[in-house]
Amino acid sequence: MTQTKNNIDSRKGKHLSYAERCQIEVLKKEGYSNRQISGVIERAPQTIHNEIKRGTVTQLKRQNQNGKVYDYYDSVYSADAGQTHYDKERLNSGRRPKWADTDAFTNWADDKMIHEKWSPDVVIGFALNQGLFNPSIIPCTTTLYQWIDRGIMKTTNLDLLEKLSRKIKKQNHKSNLNKRILGKSIDERPEIIGTRETFGHWEIDTVVGNKVKSDAVLLTLAEKQTRFEVILKLNGKDAHSVDQAVHVLRERADEHFSCLFKTVTSDNGSEFTGLHEALQDVVDVYFSHPYTSWERGTSENQHKLIRRFLPKGKPMTDVNEAQCLRIQQWMNDYPRRILDYQTPHDCFVKAFQQERMAT
Repeated sequence: MTQTKNNIDSRKGKHLSYAERCQIEVLKKEGYSNRQISGVIERAPQTIHNEIKRGTVTQLKRQNQNGKVYDYYDSVYSADAGQTHYDKERLNSGRRPKWADTDAFTNWADDKMIHEKWSPDVVIGFALNQGLFNPSIIPCTTTLYQWIDRGIMKTTNLDLLEKLSRKIKKQNHKSNLNKRILGKSIDERPEIIGTRETFGHWEIDTVVGNKVKSDAVLLTLAEKQTRFEVILKLNGKDAHSVDQAVHVLRERADEHFSCLFKTVTSDNGSEFTGLHEALQDVVDVYFSHPYTSWERGTSENQHKLIRRFLPKGKPMTDVNEAQCLRIQQWMNDYPRRILDYQTPHDCFVKAFQQERMAT
């Protein structure tokens, strides 16, 4: 039989369907050869040969002739047998998932994500960096997210607070000119500070709970290079409270203050009106442009971690000093991808020691 239409190339890599197997069974009963069948259903001859070989079964047939019963066996192709063989092979195809070999990693990862509020990326990076498990059982970050979505892990998306709150926002970096000038503009800040190559450059900001004047707030300071965080509770969002907190901070640091703090970058909030005067004798203070939070990106990212424990709307008056210290310690002991999965605390100590040796 001459093949009049060749569409084999376009079908390459596609498995036979059950309908095609039924067609093969019918054609085979009609006496078509394997090559003729390949031409009719537009498949490669080798594909037809392999399929018929796998789907051929031996059947017992019985025939009555001249009052006698004769039993004999006959080999025929069966579409059902071919499909059964295909389905069985598909179950055994592909790699075994990493979670199927051992639950050591998944149990550890669930504990970190549920109880210690680690992100999936930090779980993967820290496990690889510290050599906690055989790399063959550690998935990539994307795969771990898929395991969570598919219900393989005990962790759910409700446990991933940052994932639930993540929103794609249109970037509109249009500076709003105005207005209040509290000190040196961020435009005057040395460019090397933005590269995070040197230690001792901080961003200062406040975290509010209830947007009422009487509620307390948190004062946060984040070191740009190491992401080390300091959290102080203030009685209110006003300049006097900030000035008092800065004074306490200077007393704690004592003679190391000038080594720890070289510059501080703030926004133009009214609570920072006295910041320049409070620090100008030892630290250069710079102020970002109005409505440009991305100019203080370290603080903004740190606040996302704080919000895991203190969501918006929660009164800060109800938060005590012990809670602030626990959150601060958790943040500073939380491995960061940007730090090659080291903790801010370890990086801060190393950078401070190097700074002391240099001076």
